[in-house]
Amino acid sequence: MRGIVTIDGPSASGKSSVAKRVAEALGVPYLSSGLLYRAAALLALRAGVDPADEAALLELLQRFRVRLLPGRENRVLADGEDLTPHLHTLEVDRLVSEVARLPRVRAWVNARLKEVPPPFVAEGRDMGTAVFPEAPHKFYLTARPEVRAQRRAKERPEAYEAILRDLLARDEKDKAQSAPAPEALLLDTSDLTLEEVVAWVLERIKD
Repeated sequence: MRGIVTIDGPSASGKSSVAKRVAEALGVPYLSSGLLYRAAALLALRAGVDPADEAALLELLQRFRVRLLPGRENRVLADGEDLTPHLHTLEVDRLVSEVARLPRVRAWVNARLKEVPPPFVAEGRDMGTAVFPEAPHKFYLTARPEVRAQRRAKERPEAYEAILRDLLARDEKDKAQSAPAPEALLLDTSDLTLEEVVAWVLERIKD
């Protein structure tokens, strides 16, 4: 596989897990755009910066030389510190949509992703539309909100009800960035296992 595979979808639709497995099967790295937005949100929380202050956020990203290390597992470094273990918290979940809506922050993230030479599997919300429109293989995964909340509840200490509420709020905020590309293949993963979704994606890449 020489090109780019994009896997987009809303929060907790399974795109990260699927992207990892697909990339592993193809023998290529995978890129998680969401980790860069999460890093921006975390730095804003740490610095007490208003998440709507685009200039301040960009200054943080540049000052701490934030970068994504793609591979079998993605990591995000800031001044050499591995931020990855701190990026999946409810506090970051609640802030990341605010950060991801800022055009200059999106442009910064997209520029970092475009620095990576293909082939790779890229997952996010607008990989197949804004970032890699030239990708020959585009997929969009979704699932019912209740199913996505149940999946996330297995990864978070917070109660299911709080996770569902925050997930629905984030869906509303992310509408502008999370529309599928017109040519993307859509799949509802609500009633499918991870193995079934990965097999479905790989079959269509082969086709």
